[in-house]
Amino acid sequence: MNNETLQMVFTLLGGLAVFIYGMNLMSDGLQKCAGERMRSILAVLTRNPITGVLAGALVTAVLQSSSATTVMVIGFVSAGLMNLPQAISIILGANIGTTMTAQLIAFSIGDLAWIFVFVGFIPFFFVKKELVKYLGQTAFAFGLLFVGINIMGDTMKPLAGSEFFVDLMLSVQDIPALGVLIGTIMTVVVQSSSATIAVLQNLASTAGPDGISSIIGLEGALPILFGDNIGTTITAVLASIGASVTAKRTAAAHVIFNVTGTLIFIWFIPYYADLIEFISPKGPEIEVISRQIANAHTCFNVFNTLWFIPLIPVLVKVVTKIVPGKELDRLPSDPLYLDENVLEQPFAAMHLASKELARLGDMVLDMLKSAQTAFIDRDSTKVKEVMEMEDTVNGLQERIVNYLASMFAKDTITEEQAANVSGLMHVAADIEHVGDHCKNIAEFAEDKIKNNYEFSNEAYSEIYSCFDLAKRMVKESVKVLEERDLAAAGKIKAYEAEMNTKEDTLRKQHMIRLNEKTCSPEFTVLYTDVVHNIEKIGDYCDNIADTLIKHKEAEDSIE
Repeated sequence: MNNETLQMVFTLLGGLAVFIYGMNLMSDGLQKCAGERMRSILAVLTRNPITGVLAGALVTAVLQSSSATTVMVIGFVSAGLMNLPQAISIILGANIGTTMTAQLIAFSIGDLAWIFVFVGFIPFFFVKKELVKYLGQTAFAFGLLFVGINIMGDTMKPLAGSEFFVDLMLSVQDIPALGVLIGTIMTVVVQSSSATIAVLQNLASTAGPDGISSIIGLEGALPILFGDNIGTTITAVLASIGASVTAKRTAAAHVIFNVTGTLIFIWFIPYYADLIEFISPKGPEIEVISRQIANAHTCFNVFNTLWFIPLIPVLVKVVTKIVPGKELDRLPSDPLYLDENVLEQPFAAMHLASKELARLGDMVLDMLKSAQTAFIDRDSTKVKEVMEMEDTVNGLQERIVNYLASMFAKDTITEEQAANVSGLMHVAADIEHVGDHCKNIAEFAEDKIKNNYEFSNEAYSEIYSCFDLAKRMVKESVKVLEERDLAAAGKIKAYEAEMNTKEDTLRKQHMIRLNEKTCSPEFTVLYTDVVHNIEKIGDYCDNIADTLIKHKEAEDSIE
């Protein structure tokens, strides 16, 4: 390999590197611009196949990567937040959404690339206001993306004079399977179908030996395009390794979707090329072929999606046969929802973390119920149960905090999201503190059983009312975490005021019973300690409500 060829190879790879960097930076900017609004998209992800397809396309258009969307969906499936048919519909939409990158590249704005770089650079590097900064980042990255395309395009022009390369392109036209293989391998290596399709668009826009027609032509480009669609599924396959059986089936469905589409379309390449040429702009081939490839990419995925939607139940049965097995049992302290692969999308990672925190909240609610039974009914079995659950709660809380903390290391997190993550870490501590007070109450119950203490019916009634109020507060706290429900947060605030009043009233009533000698003085410490611990549980629930209210106020101020 002579120096000139070596220079061309490294320049081409450098242009590809600049393109991929620009695309990732643009994805980061778009995601940061959307910020917490992306979480609202998650609410419609699981409604029905049509909304799933639309949501998948929208999320992918923002993330600029079907692989990122697929990895996120696999995380949700593995967590049990989404079933297999719902996940498949979103993946179908993701395949449509990823075609937007090729459509953008097909616009002939290469001459404006440096203008976008300069205009975007100023707010990106010098403006402190988050939204303006992220808009600047998006524009800067958009320009950088086209700088990479320009570099690749200029580098590919000499290829028209290479006899070996021309012969290879002719072989691709004659042997479509070879083109599919090339496209698949390229995407597997680069890990981005958008990048390899950009290379394909540049290659096709290069004039052949005659200086007029494309070096590869649309019919030669289509098999490579189909291969690119197959290659992009490798990311989903890798993300499913070590995940649940349902997650593996989701990845298998992604592979089947793209492979099946290729196996069908490859037999009709001449007719499909005629259709694409008919619906695309007219003009010299090397000037319009980039748009033709973009349109072919979009139409391939749209057609494939339309006929796959009614076949989703069949696809579910197929992947269930291909990937047999049952879900493995988890320890109670093992996270059910957390997925390390989703951390690059903070809005999705926070959604999963909130679900895990709600699960932790359900655990401490069970602890509270057991602590109540242990104390009021003198049940030593429930005392032991609370002590065992305490270890589980502490272990899971630590896993959640570590997961949240790891999000700060990601460049994709915004200041607003970082503040929300910090709030969720405080929520994790609040829930763990509720568990601590349940343990305290269980220890009081153990002391009560050991010393054969007994309260008056009136004292039991008062303690029971406190437990009942605390259980309602914990239930509403779980609702706050699961649904981000401001109404539930409002109820907690009202219950907290009621709890504080109740504690003061009960203390006074207990003093009256002591003066009237209807209650034994030796029970006073135990009685007041139990009531105080229940009241502290209310305080921590109130903290959880405050966290949500602050998050909502911050979101509203931005909007």
